[in-house]
Amino acid sequence: MAMTMPDIAVFVCYCMFLITIAWWVSREKAGHEKNSSDYFLAGNSLPWWAIGSSIIAANISAEQIIGMSGSGYAIGLAIASYEWMAAITLIIVGKFFLPIFLEKKIYTMPQFLEQRFDGRVQMVMAFFWLAVYTFVNLTAVLYLGALAIKTITGIEMLHGMIFLAVFSVAYSLYGGLKAVALTDIIQVVLLIFGGLLVSYLALDTLADGAGAIAGFSTLLERTPESFDMILSPDHEDYVSLPGISVLIGGMWVMNISYFGFNQYITQRTLAAKNLREAQKGIVFAAFLKLLMPLIVVLPGIAALALAPDLERPDQAYPEMMKLVPPGLLGLTFAALVAAIASSLASMANSVSTIFTLDIYRKLFEESPSEHRLVMVGRIAAATSLVTAMIIAEPLLGKMEQAFQYIQEFTGFFTPGVVAIFLLGFFYKKANANSALVAGIGSVVLSLLARLFWPELPFMDRVGLVFLACLGLGILVAGKTADAKAIDLKGIDFSTSRGANTSAISISLILAALYVAWW
Repeated sequence: MAMTMPDIAVFVCYCMFLITIAWWVSREKAGHEKNSSDYFLAGNSLPWWAIGSSIIAANISAEQIIGMSGSGYAIGLAIASYEWMAAITLIIVGKFFLPIFLEKKIYTMPQFLEQRFDGRVQMVMAFFWLAVYTFVNLTAVLYLGALAIKTITGIEMLHGMIFLAVFSVAYSLYGGLKAVALTDIIQVVLLIFGGLLVSYLALDTLADGAGAIAGFSTLLERTPESFDMILSPDHEDYVSLPGISVLIGGMWVMNISYFGFNQYITQRTLAAKNLREAQKGIVFAAFLKLLMPLIVVLPGIAALALAPDLERPDQAYPEMMKLVPPGLLGLTFAALVAAIASSLASMANSVSTIFTLDIYRKLFEESPSEHRLVMVGRIAAATSLVTAMIIAEPLLGKMEQAFQYIQEFTGFFTPGVVAIFLLGFFYKKANANSALVAGIGSVVLSLLARLFWPELPFMDRVGLVFLACLGLGILVAGKTADAKAIDLKGIDFSTSRGANTSAISISLILAALYVAWW
């Protein structure tokens, strides 16, 4: 597959357009210098549509489009549980977690942990998140994005990673979160269009030109085993998605950690005009989540029918992109790059936020100027991208399913993260020792389970370790309420009628999907 001149022209025009828009929305009024609130939280001015779009743009990237399509190729529709269960998770976050975060007026997740526990917990978790974002998330997105670019254009991996890093920096480094969030609406529209186009063409090809509906029927006939949402214990991939545990076990912990306490996701909601605007944005993102499996999983299943002999599952989505005709390929390629670049920009911005506000300001300069904070943030973002680019190939070069690798690696830490926050929210006796024991226990218990109970599916391991971390946190808690305990009575947990109706609608849609594909 080769990019024609019209494809290249469309792609170049898109890149220039996006950079222009980002710089335009990042401009400041005459006499106003960009401060830390502007750079890290967009001046608390984001509307609901920007919040919802930006959550999806930050979330859906190469690790989903390439990695989850690869898992769709290898496992089937069951991998879509990560997307569909996330819709319910977002509703829970908007209802129970966001009111607490916005009441505390925080910039970062570690900052909340300092307010609720102490500086030790803040610092430990700040370094943890920096490591995960740099060595797992940024690395995976850069590598998988470069892999897709190589498959489509033939450009070498290193050159592809350099392009992605430079492009994401070009439109985000100057403007910070505002530039990222307000351009994400363009990214999401293009992502949905490009993803649906690839899915349609794959299904149409299966039906020999008879359309997507006929193609879907053909796909059901040719790969019926790929449409089991709940895997049986004798399924070869049961260890990755262990049956009913997907609905009642560790996936809840994984999703709550990702969408509730993940800086580059929650930072959008922290930048909202107010709580109601943030909750509307969360609901918008939840509805978009219902659509995502059509974009990130279905092409992988179609690839199994059309190209069953791929060398690696992660080649499934780029293989399906070969179906896009000249002229439209440039636009579809732009959609893929849009998803990758928006996630890179979001992650790098969150790295800069945590490093600047939780580490630099604590360890190096207690009262820096606003100009210094913004400058340090930009340097931190650029450094994290360069670091990820250097280690990407050695770390991920031999992985077959990068998405599953990311989930399993983060599964060592997420039980403790969720336990720490839930204890901090809802258990008044929890103290700093509770948080530290839960965090350390998560890593130790996960490692022990991996070594001495290797046949235990990692998602079940996540659920069991989470319960153990909660128990450890309660065990070492004080006998009376901690001085920093949250007064939940003073926080407004109410939601609008529209939010309640949306929550019910999303729940009913999900129930219908699982009943249909059980």
